[in-house]
Amino acid sequence: MARFQSYVICTSPRSGSTLLCHMLADTGVAGQPESHFHEPSIAAWKAYYDLSAEDFADEKAALSAIFNAAHDYGMGAGDIFALRLQRHSFEFFMRQLRVLHPESADQAGRFQAAFGETLFIHLTRNDKLGQAISYVKATQTGLWHRRADGSELERLSPPQDPTYDGHAIEAQLATFIADDSAWNDWFAAEQISPLRLTYEGLSADPTGIVTEILDALGLDRKAAEGLSPSVAKLSDETSLDWETRFVAEGRNVQPAK
Repeated sequence: MARFQSYVICTSPRSGSTLLCHMLADTGVAGQPESHFHEPSIAAWKAYYDLSAEDFADEKAALSAIFNAAHDYGMGAGDIFALRLQRHSFEFFMRQLRVLHPESADQAGRFQAAFGETLFIHLTRNDKLGQAISYVKATQTGLWHRRADGSELERLSPPQDPTYDGHAIEAQLATFIADDSAWNDWFAAEQISPLRLTYEGLSADPTGIVTEILDALGLDRKAAEGLSPSVAKLSDETSLDWETRFVAEGRNVQPAK
């Protein structure tokens, strides 16, 4: 029997979360984990779920409809709600959750009020430099994800050749380090002991990581059998060249663990 009614993947971009979300959805029992609240914008949330502002008497009614729609979508065909939360939109998300559940004294309690008993999963990437390079390259090329067969899965802008930018990589590196620190501070403040996973572990054994999550949720681990990654890595010679150049320039690097 499931131990939780929901789970939240707490992460940052280029951490392997898209691969993990696809594989969890493919189990058929672990909901439909997506960034239902990716943009810090209520208008964007309404548009995502085809909700009109004119249909609601006030902000709280609109938020209630948005969260209900997200909950239904995130359940998929299973009995558990799944959500991916990126750090950049977290504070905005929590402010809206407070509007819906002001009766809860702490933020973890608001999650429970909204989604039931919740398992928090912290997915991080030890190689922060690789993460930063991946992010900068994706923003330049417009290509964020490929399918396992090599076809494009997610493109956000027209194709463009990548150009090395040490300053952009350094800034993004600092952002990802700060993101991890912020997640860990929040877990400590809310007395949460998350399930801790890494990009590196996911890359080495994706099916094993999915099985670990199913076990933690109290779901049938057999649902992970036969799964294969549907999202391909984008790291290439350009990524390696940028890393070599960045290190050679003596820039601030967070060592891989």
